[in-house]
Amino acid sequence: MKILLLEDDYLYKITIKDFLESNGYIVDDFESGDEALEAIYTNTYTLLLLDIRVPEIDGYTILKEIRENGIDIPVVMLTSLTDIDNLSLGYELGCSDYLRKPFELKELKYRLEHLIRTYHFNSSQSYKIIDTIYKFDIKNNLLLKNDMPVDLTAHELQLVSFLVQNKGRFISLDTLQNIVWEGREITYADIRMCIKRVRDKCDKEFIKTKKFVGYKVG
Repeated sequence: MKILLLEDDYLYKITIKDFLESNGYIVDDFESGDEALEAIYTNTYTLLLLDIRVPEIDGYTILKEIRENGIDIPVVMLTSLTDIDNLSLGYELGCSDYLRKPFELKELKYRLEHLIRTYHFNSSQSYKIIDTIYKFDIKNNLLLKNDMPVDLTAHELQLVSFLVQNKGRFISLDTLQNIVWEGREITYADIRMCIKRVRDKCDKEFIKTKKFVGYKVG
């Protein structure tokens, strides 16, 4: 599982990174908010750890932007702030949890495990809403358009399912090749053709493109 860590205190950042990696996580670490925000849009993360007071773009601004763009993965705010107004702001913007510095690394581990189970393995969630027309039936593995199933092949369905899991984030062709096709020999042209077939069955704008970055839904 891949985690993004935004923390401008170098020693604190390395301590957290080393601990998480020793527990089997892959960690991308950043000290400035602008670099972290760019990474969020170009990578697939299981969870975000965001310090609030960082250079360029602060943690609250990042949280606000990604929630407005439909990215709903869990976000834990790291802060030394104790003012109740600061805490309420984070929750209003859509954070999942707070960790007040200093904290025990074991506490971090337990909180992350709980959030990941809650957000990514919640069997009670039946549908993932994509927009006003489309939603994904998680239990039956179906894409629905106005509540009617869209006839997709197995690979088209795998592609859509992965994009839905990462709703709001652009996913690169390289990531699609490695995750959806599991590294099998397939060209980028083949993946683009699969995307085209999905668009033909849905709408052209169902899967959005950002040049040199990737593809997304939502």
